[in-house]
Amino acid sequence: MALEKLEALEARIRSLVTLTQELKRDKVALEAELRKTRDRLVKQEEESRRWEAERSVVRSRIEKVLGELDVLGCMADPKEVALEQNRAG
Repeated sequence: MALEKLEALEARIRSLVTLTQELKRDKVALEAELRKTRDRLVKQEEESRRWEAERSVVRSRIEKVLGELDVLGCMADPKEVALEQNRAG
């Protein structure tokens, strides 16, 4: 009877040792995956900042061009009016 209990205890200990080893391997794999994920996140954040900076530059350039077109539009209107008056007159 005592021998059976000892064998059962040994089996449970072996099972726990195996489980512990598996958990350690899983932990190592998960830590590596976490490092890779964090690295990817840092790279994506850097890329996002670059896109935002580029977007800001493009927006400024478009606003500048639109402003220049507005100036041209204001200047073109009097000329069109003068041309129409010359044609009519």
